[in-house]
Amino acid sequence: MISKIFREDIEQVLHDENIPWEKMTGTATLITGATGLIGSALVRVLAAANERYGLNMRVTGHGRNAAKGEALCRECGIEFIARDIRRPIPAETLSPIVDYIFHGAAVTHSADMVSKPVDVISTAYEGTLNALKLAVERRCRSFVYLSSMEVYGQTGTAEVKEQDLGYIDLASPRSSYSESKRLCENLCAAFYTQYFVPVKVARPAQTFGAGTPRDDTRVFAQFARSAINGQNLILRTKGTSKGNYCDIADTVRALLTILLKGEAGEAYNISNPRTSMTIRDMANLVANDVCGEKIKVETQIPGSKEQFGYAPDTGFTLNSDKLMSLGWKPRRNLSEVYRHLIADWQENKAETIL
Repeated sequence: MISKIFREDIEQVLHDENIPWEKMTGTATLITGATGLIGSALVRVLAAANERYGLNMRVTGHGRNAAKGEALCRECGIEFIARDIRRPIPAETLSPIVDYIFHGAAVTHSADMVSKPVDVISTAYEGTLNALKLAVERRCRSFVYLSSMEVYGQTGTAEVKEQDLGYIDLASPRSSYSESKRLCENLCAAFYTQYFVPVKVARPAQTFGAGTPRDDTRVFAQFARSAINGQNLILRTKGTSKGNYCDIADTVRALLTILLKGEAGEAYNISNPRTSMTIRDMANLVANDVCGEKIKVETQIPGSKEQFGYAPDTGFTLNSDKLMSLGWKPRRNLSEVYRHLIADWQENKAETIL
């Protein structure tokens, strides 16, 4: 059951006048990675738009977790295909024409990027290949590939635009995620050139807010749990790496904008430049602004941090001017995103805070 504050976020997306909802009337949309944070938010927004605007749109979710998929079906009234994206999607499970595709299926747990790098790469490449082949077969009108800001690697550029790629260490297993994202972006470009698939690439910053699972292991979620429990925030690194963030509702609005208004063959950063800050600055923001100085920030650096799958340190701000030229604007700063996340978790107190 989603929270009241998450429902308010869905309403916010529905009332975005920059999104041409009428383009989705009578269409079929496929979302891979539909049980993930961004995928499930997209499913819920599209289901709500279907009802609100009478779009008569067929929405199909795809993912490996059958239990989560069935729950999403019951909640949103969509269709769901429980299947590993590395296996082709059976033709009989989809419409003859699939107008829109959001391809978000990927291995996203940081620890898996270190312990299961082959799975990370094979899921990315084989899954994207299957999704793109489907786009050719079903005459897709618009295809959005959910890439990542990690494609930029390490760069000395202070403000990174879509063309500013940096260094990625190919000898590091952790690079399985960032390098496979680069490979899949190139695969998208190849399908655009050879088969005219209207692919648009989205490069989201780290996304969170209402709807984030309680068991998320990323640092922002650890900070949120500490804030709820009144515990000091523990940094496992010096906290000098700069992060880029975006609210989940802002990200969903961005993806829909890219789908319906973006230019084929182009990549778009999704980030709120106002949220760009170091991990330590974010910890101080949570301790001082969100928690009113009731908790403190501590540093406890382990002997080896590689086991946690931390990404290499970065120091850039993600530029979103290209996306903003399509009419999108971020709405929430980082304090507001944290307050939405915490309020969402606290509303469902029956669940255990991990």
